[in-house]
Amino acid sequence: MAGTTGLAWSGLAALRFAVAGLLLLAAACTAVYRNHGYVPTDEELAAVEVGKDTRETVTEKIGRPSAQGLLNDVGWFYVQSEFRHYGPLEPQEVKRQVVAINFTEGGVVSNIGRYGLQDGRVFEISRRVTATNIKGATFIGQLLGSIGRFNAGELLGE
Repeated sequence: MAGTTGLAWSGLAALRFAVAGLLLLAAACTAVYRNHGYVPTDEELAAVEVGKDTRETVTEKIGRPSAQGLLNDVGWFYVQSEFRHYGPLEPQEVKRQVVAINFTEGGVVSNIGRYGLQDGRVFEISRRVTATNIKGATFIGQLLGSIGRFNAGELLGE
């Protein structure tokens, strides 16, 4: 009788092991989403006044762009990307958002724009401007427009 109980127990243990393995396999194939970078929220940006705030007051209100952002003479660019990690596959960027804060030569905010990426094209989510000339818009187009346009042959010189 002891032999039958041992066989039943090892069969139950094997079943538990198989179920645990299937659960681990299912968990490994679940997509994981991760955000990289920082973009101020609409509420944070509402505190920044076009034509009034300067680089210093913007730093106090929302901070400077991180290492992923960009600082230049034209403006500051805050960049945030969302990547989908799925099992052993290469991570895929599924969403990108850029907030551009442009400054005049005197260092006063002249434009605040929020841009996104949809179907491989740059689109404007929101914009507040004091002047009609928006400096740096082509830079944002280049920054967001490069996704999915790489050809390995071109990069290798073939």
